[in-house]
Amino acid sequence: MKRVYSAPSPLLVGHMRNILQNAGVRCFIRNEGLIGGAGELPPTLVWPELWVEREIDHARAEKLVEEAMAEPEPGRGWTCPACQERLEHQFDTCWNCGHERPRR
Repeated sequence: MKRVYSAPSPLLVGHMRNILQNAGVRCFIRNEGLIGGAGELPPTLVWPELWVEREIDHARAEKLVEEAMAEPEPGRGWTCPACQERLEHQFDTCWNCGHERPRR
């Protein structure tokens, strides 16, 4: 078993778990109940952690988490690098020039 992700928000850790499980990676969350110890324990020790069950899945899980973290925030627009047109977040292609949204 190896840790793949940790964050102060249980929602973020749960979201990453869902992404991994949908990709067929067996994983689980540790420290879900430690948030009550915040203030008496170092902050990062009470953060929920996402662990993969099989070591062979670790590299793939890290890549999936990295890709998920690189996705643009929902609701955030973008500017086309080719023509400077401002576009809403749901569009992946510029309507003005056809240029695709750059990936981070």
